[in-house]
Amino acid sequence: MLVRNDQGGDDLSESHEINVTPFIDVMLVLLIIFMVAAPLATVDVPVDLPSSTATRQPRPDKPIFLTVKSDLSLALGDEGVARETLAGALEAASGGDKEQRIFLRADKAVAYGDVMEVMNLLRGAGYLKVALVGLEGASER
Repeated sequence: MLVRNDQGGDDLSESHEINVTPFIDVMLVLLIIFMVAAPLATVDVPVDLPSSTATRQPRPDKPIFLTVKSDLSLALGDEGVARETLAGALEAASGGDKEQRIFLRADKAVAYGDVMEVMNLLRGAGYLKVALVGLEGASER
């Protein structure tokens, strides 16, 4: 915007004011776009999940690993264990401390329902603190 000086000369000086109206217009358009797009970004997929009564608990210092192999056999640490003797093996591994968290690992070929069955065995043995273990930073499809 050019303004003429009152001194009678033909010298024109520049105005150093910023016109913020176009900036505000662009910001309002972006706001409207995000307000319309945000509800569309949420996905609600109906899934028939197995039931579980587990609650979220803090991490323990020394975890006990229980592994469900692809053939549905169990291993406590590095040693195999039968489902019938799982409670006794957990008792020996934890020293009778049922407040210790059990870290549950499962092969990716194991069905979700079978993992939940093992978690129900753990809860039946009195171990209510169960954590699921997965690979960090791995992205598989």
